[in-house]
Amino acid sequence: MPMAATKRDYYEVLGIGREASAEDIKKAYRQLALKFHPDRNPGDEEAPKKFKEAAEAYEVLSDQEKRQRYDRYGHAGLNGTAFHDFNSTDDIMSAFSDIFGGGLFGDLFGNRRRGPRPGPDLLLKIEIELLEAARGTTRTIDVKRQDFCGECNGSGARKGTVATTCNYCGGRGQIVQTRGFFQVATTCPACGGEGVRITDPCPGCKGAGRVPTTVKLQVNIPPGIESGMWLQQRNQGELGDVGAPRGNLRVQVQVKKHPFFERRRNDLYCQVPISFAQAALGAEIDVPTLDGPDHLNVPRGTQSGEMLRLKSRGMPDISGRGRGDELVEVVVETPTHLTARQEELLREFAEIEHKQVSPRRKSFFEKLRDYFTEEAEPGEEHDD
Repeated sequence: MPMAATKRDYYEVLGIGREASAEDIKKAYRQLALKFHPDRNPGDEEAPKKFKEAAEAYEVLSDQEKRQRYDRYGHAGLNGTAFHDFNSTDDIMSAFSDIFGGGLFGDLFGNRRRGPRPGPDLLLKIEIELLEAARGTTRTIDVKRQDFCGECNGSGARKGTVATTCNYCGGRGQIVQTRGFFQVATTCPACGGEGVRITDPCPGCKGAGRVPTTVKLQVNIPPGIESGMWLQQRNQGELGDVGAPRGNLRVQVQVKKHPFFERRRNDLYCQVPISFAQAALGAEIDVPTLDGPDHLNVPRGTQSGEMLRLKSRGMPDISGRGRGDELVEVVVETPTHLTARQEELLREFAEIEHKQVSPRRKSFFEKLRDYFTEEAEPGEEHDD
């Protein structure tokens, strides 16, 4: 499922209220799919986007568990849930074959299949900690997908029976109609383009040939992965046609915000407060790293905002080529509560400091004097 920066409310997409029944949701989706199907809107660049948006909304609201999570937490509640990757119109029609299999949609758009179609991809989002991203980890995830029915081996017919040739289309899966000088082939409304009909459906899958299932899969996350990157497991997605491979499972990794570190490519950035005395005299301070606390030497005369570097203490490169650095910005804190003795010492220090102007301050005051002199000259007033 594509994860856009901002997504419309799924109820708004389908034009229904939150109290809508399962039948209301299905009806609303059918109407939108008809309206925005790309075949009916040639040259309209917005139609495929709206067709796909409606499919995403229907996938969530037609699933009771996903709908409950969405109603409670919104789009964020769907993290960790597998979705179809609707890369094309055929992917959508395959995912919702119960709606697109034949009848109205078959008549309008014909039989689009050319041989067994692979299953659509499934998308999943998982969150990991920054330390897991640095070291690599393995996650076990639950993936909801379809599997062939064990009772009928995917045929849809009751065990011991077989599907019969559709007598409406003669097993061709299409109805050819002549309209003037043209012949138009449309999907057989009786068999949905299969060429066969199931007269005695399997009780286990009610003739669908497939049943929902949940499988546990392991995802190996390599060291150095960045937030937003995708991992792929081949042939672990949704079922395709009989004889075709499954789609793929694509997992997007999101790295949680860390309390100390901000990642900048392979470097890690953090701020560390130090005292005025430490900045002036120099000090050895403890700083956080991914490997635990470490010592950092603060040179004498360090200014607030200066960046100190710990080599090779950042994130590993995902290609295995070395490791970034840790950049520590020191922030000099001004004390807000002084004891009488501290104030006495600071006043003494200020008196001495006033007599010893640093080169930086001297340069600043000289520039400031020149600036005010230049500003005053054009505005001078003269007596007549």
